[in-house]
Amino acid sequence: MYHIHCLNPISKVGLNGLTADYQLTDNVKEAEGILVRSAAMHDMELPDTLLAVARAGAGTNNIPLDKCAEKGIVVFNTPGANANGVKELVVAGMLLAARDVVGGIQWVKDNRGDENIAKTAEKEKKNFAGTELSGKKLGVIGLGAIGVKVANTGVSLGMEVYGYDPYLSVNAAWNLSRSVKHVLNVEDIYAECDYITVHVRSWTLPEA
Repeated sequence: MYHIHCLNPISKVGLNGLTADYQLTDNVKEAEGILVRSAAMHDMELPDTLLAVARAGAGTNNIPLDKCAEKGIVVFNTPGANANGVKELVVAGMLLAARDVVGGIQWVKDNRGDENIAKTAEKEKKNFAGTELSGKKLGVIGLGAIGVKVANTGVSLGMEVYGYDPYLSVNAAWNLSRSVKHVLNVEDIYAECDYITVHVRSWTLPEA
């Protein structure tokens, strides 16, 4: 029986994948395995029982890799596991901005007591017409698991998509829509795009 300690809340969907050989524990000192998301482990005293650390996320920047290596602790991560969820949030953010949805919600709250709301709304609705995403230029900086999904979705929405990634992998390139324009100079994205989304982890973003 292996004991697993969660440093962050982990979805039951994931925990239900553990077999009968694994048991969750609140006592980190008896854990053979640790599940972590964003909790910082650099100042943490790793128990002598620990065999593996698994991060529910793409990076390992919150895990003391050198310390784990010295102790023979195996470190896992899950690149791409949340890529679709992040992609959907990016699209939601663009829609919120394009239509000033938040401003519209606040307007409704501020005018909830208006007895002539139908007429008032008719006069004011032009202020929340916003703009369509279709035809706009989207710049995606970082074409990893998330960036590729965002870029492809932008194409599906009718956007003109520019992608920048000096470390583009072959696998990512295979999954990228041929309609995405590969940019060699990030300055072109800053200058041309209506929307810019950044999905980088291990390399430094050039300054604008």
